[in-house]
Amino acid sequence: MSKKNKNNKKKNIKNNIKKYINKIKKSKTKFTLSEMLSITVIAILIGILIGSSTAYSGDSITVTKIPEDLEEFITTYNNIKENYYDKVKEDKLIDSAIKGMVDSLEDPYTEYLQNNDSKTFNESVDGEYVGIGATVSYDGTTFTITEMFNNSPAKKAGLEVGDQLIEVSGKKTSDLDLEKVSDLIKGKSGSKVKIKVLRKEEEKEYTLKRSKITVPSVISEIFEKEDKKIGYISIDIFSSNTDKQFKKELKKLEKKKIDSLIIDVRSNPGGHLVQVTNILELFAKKNKVLYRIEKKGSVKKIKDSTKESRNYDIAVLINGASASASEILASTLRDVNGAILIGKTTYGKGTVQNAYQLSTGATLKYTTQKWLTSKGKLIDGKGITPHYEVDLDEKYYNEPITDNDNQLQKAIELLTEEKEEKSK
Repeated sequence: MSKKNKNNKKKNIKNNIKKYINKIKKSKTKFTLSEMLSITVIAILIGILIGSSTAYSGDSITVTKIPEDLEEFITTYNNIKENYYDKVKEDKLIDSAIKGMVDSLEDPYTEYLQNNDSKTFNESVDGEYVGIGATVSYDGTTFTITEMFNNSPAKKAGLEVGDQLIEVSGKKTSDLDLEKVSDLIKGKSGSKVKIKVLRKEEEKEYTLKRSKITVPSVISEIFEKEDKKIGYISIDIFSSNTDKQFKKELKKLEKKKIDSLIIDVRSNPGGHLVQVTNILELFAKKNKVLYRIEKKGSVKKIKDSTKESRNYDIAVLINGASASASEILASTLRDVNGAILIGKTTYGKGTVQNAYQLSTGATLKYTTQKWLTSKGKLIDGKGITPHYEVDLDEKYYNEPITDNDNQLQKAIELLTEEKEEKSK
């Protein structure tokens, strides 16, 4: 839908709301205080109607006119605003109404996100933001750069991991919290920000030009054992550009002639459904059922629509924090490609959410569907059990290096053994 058409729809909806409100103003109906306070559940409907939308599942809803039932909600809202004995903060009334409606669903995955929570959520699923390309952590007293992205303004300017931020845009970080520091660092693309850091007891000042940052959600490398090349790809989250990143890394590995592949989705919370679908289509054969979607009793099979497929051995690393899209990937590769699952039983999130950004900047995320494995099994609340249950060694927590990652080492061992067996 074009931006012009979207704006016209918003105007039409707002005009319809005004007509209802004018009609209500002529009404003599009055409510008691308790009645007014008990039915303040209007704003969510208005917010969805005039807000823009994004969705986990890729579905979208178009509202062409206001339902007649909305008159009652508008009447309630208008009476509280006009007749309540004390001053009423309209934005607080609306936020409370939305939160009340969301809470009434008693769904842990349905949320009303405001302010920085909304920004953080949208940036994580979009995989992009405008800033300097550095990750900053806060331990309660010190702001420290813990990661920098390649080709980012931060890296180009000469900032280093371990630098302590002491000033941003002339404001001392000692007077700020992490949210405020983050807001000061981010801004419009092309604008500049001054940052002062402390490095080995020496203060250094930098002026950086903000730019659009693509958050890397995929990394890869190759492990060699007994003359075999085992590719490794880690996926942190399924953001809106993860499939492109994954395909790029996979091609790099295949150019180096890998014999097998490990996909690591440990502690991956999920993300966009379309992203995991696109990744699965790189491996499954055409028309194979990847997973199933259930909505209001109706089940739809999601099948591979591409000619592309792969037949080398695959292992998937999972743990208790692997959820949603990560569980779809693990279960499908297991059922369709015969992948080996290694680690711990997954989280068990078998539902799909849509996310809508309202005109206020807040985000409404709510459950719309259940997903089932390619074989039709529901994993919600149960998770996916690995073929090989392996507790991560305490050594890894103390020193997170490849040699101490016994779950990864188990995958390498199994893939090497499988290749040896097939070559006999």
